[in-house]
Amino acid sequence: MITRITGAIREAGALCVSLEVGEGGLWYEVLVPAYVGESAAGRVGERITLVTLQYFEGQGQGSSFIPRLIGFEKADDRRFFELFTTVKGIGNRKALRAMALPPSTIARAIADRNARALTELPEIGKRLAETVIAELHGKVDGYLALGEVAKLDRAIEPRGMAASGPAEEAVAALLALGEQRADAERLVARAGERLAKAGTPAASADDLVSAVFAGRGA
Repeated sequence: MITRITGAIREAGALCVSLEVGEGGLWYEVLVPAYVGESAAGRVGERITLVTLQYFEGQGQGSSFIPRLIGFEKADDRRFFELFTTVKGIGNRKALRAMALPPSTIARAIADRNARALTELPEIGKRLAETVIAELHGKVDGYLALGEVAKLDRAIEPRGMAASGPAEEAVAALLALGEQRADAERLVARAGERLAKAGTPAASADDLVSAVFAGRGA
């Protein structure tokens, strides 16, 4: 089994890179997660080392099998992929497309039970996001890295306000009242937009919570 490969990037696509290994002109096609493919597109000609996972992909209803290599930047990323693909409904190809962000970022969403953030990933709908959280919550803490989650934080923040301070406090208050996180974030975002349009932007979490209930006719 091939577990590591080093070579120069000769071609890079969304989910695949071609590496020239050695000096004999031997090229290897390596499947990669979407976030790796995006990075590799700007690094053609550079030498990289990928930690790999080898498997056989069935063709023609299983009548033949093609060997495939999947490459990752770190061993931890490979382990996350192997964990991610234990979820029912997520095969190797779907996982590669879904991993448009680094594993630490996806792990953050799972740890936070943030289904809405997961649905921002390709291939992940609401039902599958809930399945991912149900099956992997409590198993991903080792993949969290606070320095690598800024992109996710930007993706999940309520529109028009930061996902911290009064907005996050208001979301927490709604969670304590029994709201689901996705619904709480949506309600707070809409309340903030209404207050901003009225010329009275929220100064505190209490303002936002009051605006949420006012919008419901309470």
